[in-house]
Amino acid sequence: MHEGRSVRQWLPEASWLVEILDAKTREKLCFLDKVEPQATIAEIKNLFTKSHPQWYPARQSLRLDPKGKSLKDEDVLQKLPVGTTATLYFRDLGAQISWVTVFLTEYAGPLFIYLLFYFRVPFIYGHKYDFTSSRHTVVHLACICHSFHYIKRLLETLFVHRFSHGTMPLRNIFKNCTYYWGFAAWMAYYINHPLYTPPTYGAQQVKLALAIFVICQLGNFSIHMALRDLRPAGSKTRKIPYPTKNPFTWLFLLVSCPNYTYEVGSWIGFAIMTQCLPVALFSLVGFTQMTIWAKGKHRSYLKEFRDYPPLRMPIIPFLL
Repeated sequence: MHEGRSVRQWLPEASWLVEILDAKTREKLCFLDKVEPQATIAEIKNLFTKSHPQWYPARQSLRLDPKGKSLKDEDVLQKLPVGTTATLYFRDLGAQISWVTVFLTEYAGPLFIYLLFYFRVPFIYGHKYDFTSSRHTVVHLACICHSFHYIKRLLETLFVHRFSHGTMPLRNIFKNCTYYWGFAAWMAYYINHPLYTPPTYGAQQVKLALAIFVICQLGNFSIHMALRDLRPAGSKTRKIPYPTKNPFTWLFLLVSCPNYTYEVGSWIGFAIMTQCLPVALFSLVGFTQMTIWAKGKHRSYLKEFRDYPPLRMPIIPFLL
C-alpha cells in the first residue's frame, strides 16, 4: 500500500499525454507527449497551434466529449476528469473577429447612415429636397438623441466594456450589421422624410419621451460602469452585481440585467418621441433579443451563486 501511494503522489508531477481528435470524424489531429499536469486549456491550445497553425487558439473549441461543452481557457488539465493520458475533442469555430471590432462596426454604421438621411443627401428623397432641413424641431432632436446613443456606445466599447471573450465568429458581424444598419436606415428614412408629421400630442409628448430617453441613457451608462468596476482589468472573475451609491444602479435590487432594462426604455422613449413605426418595431425586436440574453445571464447567476438574491427577475421587475 505504501508503494502504491508513493506512485500516485509521483504521477501528477510527471508529464501527461494529450491526444486531440476531430470531434466530427474522430481523426487523430495531434498527440502532445510532454504536457505539464498544471497546464491550462489555453496553453494546450497554443501547443496545438504549433502543429496546426491554421487553427489559432481563438478558433479552437476543445471538449471532453465530441458533443459536450467547450472547456474554458482557464481550466487546468489535472483538475479535469481525465487520466494521465487525456483525450480531447476539437471543433473549428471558424474565422474569428474581436468583439471590439464587431461593436465598433455595428455602432459606427447606424451613426453614419442616420446622418445621411438627416442631411438629405442626393438620391434619397428626390432632387428638390437635396440637403434641405426639416422644419420640425422633433426631427432635429431625434437626430441628436440617435447620434448621442451610438456615440455613447462607441465610447463605451473603447473605454468601459471588459469582454469575457476576446472574439466571436466572423460570420456574426454580417448578421449583426444587417440588423443595426438596416433598422437605422429604415427609421431614419421616415423620421427625416419631407412629409414626416410630428407626434399627435405635440411638444408635451416629445418632452415626456425625451425625459424617458435621457433617464434611461444615464441608467444604462451607470450600469455599465458598475459592471466594469466589478471585473478587474484582464480578469474573467464573475461576481454578483449589487447596487452602489448611484441611484440608477438600485435597479439591481429587482433585475439581473438592468442595462437591458434601461436600453429598452431608451428606445421606447425614442419611439414615443418620433411616433415612428420602424422605431417601435426595432424596440420590440431588441426587447425580444435582450430578454433572451437576460434570461441566459439570470440562469448563469443562479447556477453559479447559491446566495443570489431571490427577488431579482431577468429584465422586468416582478414580471420577466
